Amino acid sequence: MGSPESTISTQTEEHPETVAVNVSNVSKVFKDFWGRAKARAVQNLSFQVGSGQVFGLLGPNGSGKSTMVKMLLGLLYPTRGNVQILGVSPRSVRVKQRIGYLPEESYLYNYLSATETLDFFGALFKLSRSERRRRSEELLEMVGLSGAKDRAVGEFSKGMARRLGLAQALINDPDVIILDEPTSGLDPIGCREVKDIIRLLAKRGKTVFLSSHLLADVEDVCDEIIILYGGKIRAQGGLEDVLQVKDRTQITVPYLKPEALENVLNAVREQLAGQEEIEVKHPSMNLEEFFLDVVRKAKEKSVETAGVRAGGRIAEYLQGDISAEEGGRRDELLQALTGRGKEEASESADTELGAEEKEDEQRRNAAEASERISEMLEENEEREQEAGDEAADEASEQEGTEEQKEKKKRERNERLKGILGQEDGRQE
Repeated sequence: MGSPESTISTQTEEHPETVAVNVSNVSKVFKDFWGRAKARAVQNLSFQVGSGQVFGLLGPNGSGKSTMVKMLLGLLYPTRGNVQILGVSPRSVRVKQRIGYLPEESYLYNYLSATETLDFFGALFKLSRSERRRRSEELLEMVGLSGAKDRAVGEFSKGMARRLGLAQALINDPDVIILDEPTSGLDPIGCREVKDIIRLLAKRGKTVFLSSHLLADVEDVCDEIIILYGGKIRAQGGLEDVLQVKDRTQITVPYLKPEALENVLNAVREQLAGQEEIEVKHPSMNLEEFFLDVVRKAKEKSVETAGVRAGGRIAEYLQGDISAEEGGRRDELLQALTGRGKEEASESADTELGAEEKEDEQRRNAAEASERISEMLEENEEREQEAGDEAADEASEQEGTEEQKEKKKRERNERLKGILGQEDGRQE
């Protein structure tokens, strides 16, 4: 396989308007106080990312991934080379309005609610109040936090904060989305939903730059990858090309009876002339697919949960010009993965009830409501009567107390008069 750099450069030079991220001969050297080279974080990196691509940045700890992401955001300046986002420097305020960023750790204001958080970030992009409200509602529904929209972020778990962080990264409908460990702290359902969102954004022509240690997630969504080690690119290219094992052949067929399978194996052995061992096994789903299937079956049985529920539909403003057919397929996929849609199906079935059945049901509901209101009124009257009785008892007790005080006062006065009378008699 040829040099990955040359392959990508040729492709993007033919269509320069499709280049969203352009990194050319970039190096970053961290220096000490005396200006001496302390660490060479990245060395001579060159790659380009086209619009509508999902690009994966991989590498072990300390390989230069975070440094590269910070240079793409304009937070660090390269020691040598050039970085461009959508044709301009990432330091430009104008281009920053077209970038969405989810950092490795979700840095949010703990005292704000989820709705207030999205409203705050939307205001930074000068969105109108009505647009901020609409997008916030759609995003919170999409990431499964509509039920916790008024809770303070400081009460959120790590996974819930991660979902909110993804929502804030998309509030401005960015053209370039930089995601650093987007599925960290999420459950398998959340991971699948994030990957579905990434695929949808790519279909809309958005560029997604993904940095992650979870290779299975990268394999599911990325079109191209680069692998860094020691600050240099060690592998680069299209995902299918770099993972393909070209000296092996895999054939998948429906279930075969033992006799038919033996015939196929004999034919293969003749071709190989006994040079290779043949492995026969049934295909299996991966653990993520199995987990989602178990959860889907539990949802079908209406099992309650106090945790985060599956996210809803993709936010309308993020869907763009996707065709109705693609939107239908996406909704079917979401329903199959999360179990959503069952309630919607039951609602649509309710609309098919006959008019008479609906009227009967309305009458029953009205009668039940009337009974409940009557019961509430009776309970209220009983409480008022009990309160009145208690007040009367208290009043009678107070009256008895006043009479006793008056009686004691009269007796005391009479005793005083008697004492004074006796003193007057003695003086006479």
